[in-house]
This record gives sequence, C-alpha cells and structure tokens, in this order.
Amino acid sequence: MQIFITGATGFIGSHTSLGLICGKHNILIYDNFSNSHPESFKRICELAGSHGTLIKGDIRDRKALRSALRETRPDAVIHFAGLKAVGESVQAPLSYYDNNVAGTLCLLEAMRDEGIKTLVFSSSATVYGVPQHLPLREDHPRSATNPYGRTKLILEDVLEDLYASDPSWRIARLRYFNPVGAHPSGRIGEDPRGIPNNLMPYICQVAAGRREFLSIYGGDYPTPDGTGIRDYIHVEDLAAGHLAALDYLFSRDQGELLTVNLGTGRGYSVLEVVAAFEKATGKKIPYKIVDRRPGDVPACYADATLAENLLGWKATRSLEEMCADAWRWQSQNPRGFAESES
Repeated sequence: MQIFITGATGFIGSHTSLGLICGKHNILIYDNFSNSHPESFKRICELAGSHGTLIKGDIRDRKALRSALRETRPDAVIHFAGLKAVGESVQAPLSYYDNNVAGTLCLLEAMRDEGIKTLVFSSSATVYGVPQHLPLREDHPRSATNPYGRTKLILEDVLEDLYASDPSWRIARLRYFNPVGAHPSGRIGEDPRGIPNNLMPYICQVAAGRREFLSIYGGDYPTPDGTGIRDYIHVEDLAAGHLAALDYLFSRDQGELLTVNLGTGRGYSVLEVVAAFEKATGKKIPYKIVDRRPGDVPACYADATLAENLLGWKATRSLEEMCADAWRWQSQNPRGFAESES
C-alpha cells in the first residue's frame, strides 16, 4: 500500500512510519518540521533498510497539499500533523485552532477532491475532559478542559459529520493516552523543542544533566500520592495500534467510522514513573512540586478492551521498558536529533 503520512517525522509518526516500511508499505511523508527534525527521516530509512518519499510542506498550504496527494495517489492517509501541548494551547489557543483545525480541514478537502477516503486520525484522551468514571471507555461523555483538547473534540465531530454525509469514507479516530519510550535501538525517540511539555522527556533531560530538577505540576490532587495519574503507553505499542487500525480499515468492504482508545488500561502517578525510571536506569531524579498546570486533570487512564476486540491489538510493554528505552534514546542523543549536526 501507499500510505501518505502527515507529521511523520515527529515522535509517534516516526515510529509508525518505521513500522509501515518494515511491513512492506510505501510511505510518503509530508512534514513542515515545525516540531521535528529532518534527521528523523534519515534514521527511519536507516533502521528500515529502505527509503520512503519525503515532501516538505504544511497542511495549511492547500495548493501544495493537493498537489502532493495528486502526484503520489496514496491508498490511505495517517494524520499526525498537529500541535499537542496542553499548557502551550492555553497560552496560544489561536495557533492551535489554526494548525489543528484549519490544517485538518485543508487535508480533508484535498483528500475528498482527490478521491482518497481512508484516514487514520490522531485524536486524544483529552476529549474525555474531566473523567466522570475510570477507566475511560469510548462511550464516556466528551468535553474539553483546554484548547488542545477542544481542537481534537472539534475534529472528531468534523469526521463524524463527514462520514454521515458520505458513508464510503473509512475513518479511524484513535484516542491516544500518554505515549512514552523510544525505539529500542535508541536511534529515534521523543525530541521536544525547548522545555518539555511531557513528563518522560523532562525526566530524561534531568537524568542527562540538561535540567537541574523535574518540576512536578501539582502535588495536591485527589490521588494516592497527590500527583497526577496517567496511562503511559510505549510508543512502539502505539505505532502497532496504527498498523492494526489501518489493516482493519482495509479489511472493510464498505465505509466505517471507528473510534478506539489506545492505552494500557493502567494508570501511574508522576512519582511512580519517577521511581520506575530510577529503578530501570540507576539515575536519581531530583524533583520539586510546583503549581498545577491549567487544563490538567487528576487522573486519566483507558479501558482498551474495544481495541483488543476489534483490532486484535493490545499494549504489551511494561513501564520499566518504557523508561529504559526512553533513557537509551536520551543517553545516546543528549541533544536529540540536533546532535547529528555537531
């Protein structure tokens, strides 16, 4: 199959792209490198022993996007291109609506015009808002506590309306929980720009000496140790979930709108993750409890039963593996992909 992937050089996109190449698919990468590095693409090809096609472009550029789809004629699109930091979205909501919502509308219009109607979409557990019950099932009421989550909620509704207007579309809405870890080779991993917005790269940068201590946002949540609880999933498991969703869509004789959680079904607190990292790596992580971040919720973890039943997919990697792989990436690449430029 020919798979067109937006934002494919980012954290989740790079691991999924590698899985697709290893699965003998042809990948067509469309990325503006706004939050990633071209070195990621080189390493994907190096690890796979094969090459994909790289097109530098922005999903908001209607002309360039339509031209890329017309020239490559993919069988499906996997859409990763999006801004994804909760805190940043509170500070810069217009950027999030512009990139995530307006950009995705450009992509959907281009796909429709070129007759490409198979899509795997990156949604998020943030669409559940403040959980009314745990674990979170796909039928849990949706809401949003921050602009990032609201962009995902809006786009889920857009895709539902699109499918209702034309049931020949095959769409998978994948609600991610908290991806961490890295490829076991240490060659690709999470490489945030500036101060990390996510827990694991922050911990890794402290362990590498790039930061003095870990800031834990909130120590007074109604959880056993006062810190927030999240469902952390290894990025390799998450990548496998995309391949399973794609296989499922291709197996359908007619259109379908699929919505599934991709998580482990187990929540860990921030302090539990710190302890697991220290155990897996032997590195001590100093930390300070600071104020809560706007838009964060106390606890969030998945019921992943539907993905197992429909897709035959289940997360298999442990928290210790997530920590060990994340540290291998960080220790081999102290400055991330920029290390390759030195």
